[in-house]
Amino acid sequence: MKTLVVGVGGMTNGGKSTLSNSLHQKIPNSCIIAQDSYFKLIHMVALSAVQVIDALHMDMMMSDINSLRRDPESFLRQQCQKLEPTTMTVNTEVIVLIVEGFLIFNYRPLNEIFDRRYFLEIPYDVCKRRRSLRMYTPPDPPGYFDGHVWPMYLKNRQEMESMVSDIVFLDGLEPKEQLLAKVFKDVCEELERLRGKLQ
Repeated sequence: MKTLVVGVGGMTNGGKSTLSNSLHQKIPNSCIIAQDSYFKLIHMVALSAVQVIDALHMDMMMSDINSLRRDPESFLRQQCQKLEPTTMTVNTEVIVLIVEGFLIFNYRPLNEIFDRRYFLEIPYDVCKRRRSLRMYTPPDPPGYFDGHVWPMYLKNRQEMESMVSDIVFLDGLEPKEQLLAKVFKDVCEELERLRGKLQ
């Protein structure tokens, strides 16, 4: 059994989770691993360090991804409890793993396994407004977006672009249905190519 690994990255509140979940619902035999699930405990990370790769248990994330790639059937039975039973067929030849997160393209060992990479971007003012409407634990202190979140996004993006060249950049202001249709079509074409190689 093969695994097609799709990366959905982007800035904070850019629509990564929405696109990933919609893609998962549309693609049979798919599973999501979200980078946000691997944040270190809040008391271990200073608020000023939350937007950096060291704030995440990337070793654990890679371990889970490698477990899925090695033995998808076992991993899916143990870890992907949220999936509707009808979405998984254990006897399939290809599993689609959707990896979602804001720094997934900034970690070289993870970056090397992606078959497809997508990055959602939205303008500064939209990003700031969306973030102000969400509740975080702990809450963002005054000035945190302008003083830390946005500058770190720009820094991380520059680093990402120096590491990777084949990212498809998506306009996060496009209607969700259009974004989903575009990515779904692309992933389906890649799936067909992979299945062709297996025959």
